[in-house]
Amino acid sequence: MALPDLAALRAAQAVVAAAMPATPQHRWPLLEQAIARAPDDGTQLWVKHENHTPAGAFKVRGGEVYLQQLLQPPARRPAGLVSATRGNHGQSIARAAARHGLAVCIVVPRGNSREKNAAMRALGAELLEHGDDFQAAKEHAQALAAARGWAMVPSFHPQLVAGVASYALELFDAVAGLQRVYVPIGLGSGAAGLIAARDALRLDCEIVGVVSSGAPAYALSLARGEAVSHPVSTELADGMACRTPDPDALPVLARGLARVVQVDDHAVAAAMRQLFEATHQVAEGAGAAAWAAAWAERAQLAGRRTAVVMSGGNVDRDIYQQVLAGTWQPATAITATA
Repeated sequence: MALPDLAALRAAQAVVAAAMPATPQHRWPLLEQAIARAPDDGTQLWVKHENHTPAGAFKVRGGEVYLQQLLQPPARRPAGLVSATRGNHGQSIARAAARHGLAVCIVVPRGNSREKNAAMRALGAELLEHGDDFQAAKEHAQALAAARGWAMVPSFHPQLVAGVASYALELFDAVAGLQRVYVPIGLGSGAAGLIAARDALRLDCEIVGVVSSGAPAYALSLARGEAVSHPVSTELADGMACRTPDPDALPVLARGLARVVQVDDHAVAAAMRQLFEATHQVAEGAGAAAWAAAWAERAQLAGRRTAVVMSGGNVDRDIYQQVLAGTWQPATAITATA
């Protein structure tokens, strides 16, 4: 997949800006103190707050741009939309569909986030549960779209990448001289958007992808140079619970990422607590993963200008309560991933 150029990215950014305000990026003194060698050593740690979007996650940007392109010209208007999600992509598509008066059916795996499901229903989506993971839900959504004659909305697509890249443009426009950015990887649109913006702006900035060790498909695939499916076991980072990499995303990430860091659910839980204590911001599991990776590599970051993408804050209340109390435990033991 060819990445959009700067003109295309700025056009997509304008579409997003018409639907929602820009999100902030902040330096938080307690986070900087945690990684600095000494006071005033030049350490900067920026957090890009995609938990501040109208849907509580970065995905909302992609839905606006995808629908705007899908409906041009108006004669192409489909009878309805179908998509699969673990929650944030589904909210994005449901929100954009509602703005355009389109029916939408969202398929989620069984046991999906109760509160993300409720949010999608509140946006007007018909919600169906199918399968034990995202891949199974996706395959059912594809069959359902064909049976209904509705348009299937993918989770990775050039227009989705162009839309979510608007967060990266905001970050790079606001913070000059970033040396490294940590970004979580689910299906890859957020990381691909960051790569697209960095390359279009011709910046010298290292981008580090972050995956859950309980969903290592992208890390394994990038290491081997070919698509590798792997069972998902993460129970906290549902936004990164990918079993099968997207074939269009892999070459983009292979070219644009410096490397991939794996973090397990215990590290993610600790990062969620750290972020709340230091910033009083709510981060879901995937939203805390970038900080978890930065924390693991904190010795490398002192004296540098770094950013982490807090990709979302949509976490169920009962789970977050346990995480903050330090009592959250996975239902099954976390083991190392080969």
